[in-house]
Amino acid sequence: MASFLPFQHQKPFASWQNKVVAIQIRFPYELLVILERYSKEKMLPALNRVKFLVPQDFTMGQFVAIIWNWMGLKSMQVFYFLVDSNNSLVNMSITVADVYATDKDEDSFLYMTYASQEMLKQQKLCSAFIDDIPINIQLAKLTCFSQS
Repeated sequence: MASFLPFQHQKPFASWQNKVVAIQIRFPYELLVILERYSKEKMLPALNRVKFLVPQDFTMGQFVAIIWNWMGLKSMQVFYFLVDSNNSLVNMSITVADVYATDKDEDSFLYMTYASQEMLKQQKLCSAFIDDIPINIQLAKLTCFSQS
């Protein structure tokens, strides 16, 4: 079985640097987000894309709702986003721009991981108390960008 190699370690930043600048110029109001499934996660499906351009004014709750829909999860299935820079749960009411401003990597990407509640408990990924807060599902446009 092949080992999991996070996006951040797949290519050196130098190979992405020009593309990142071009994306930021073309989409000035959208943020570069890398969202990957936690490596030991078994209950949630893997996304077929990990790179997203997310509108700055989206709340984290809106972003979670879109990903939840893409995964085709049932109403009782819950998952959480963790910011990779400090391994903390993301507040669903703040904007993606707020998280990006405080937690983006030096390569201009915001790295996040998603995991089920079961994984958070088993792996002790987060010490914070986890509430099952229902998410008001809202459909919105979210842009994926390719690695080419």
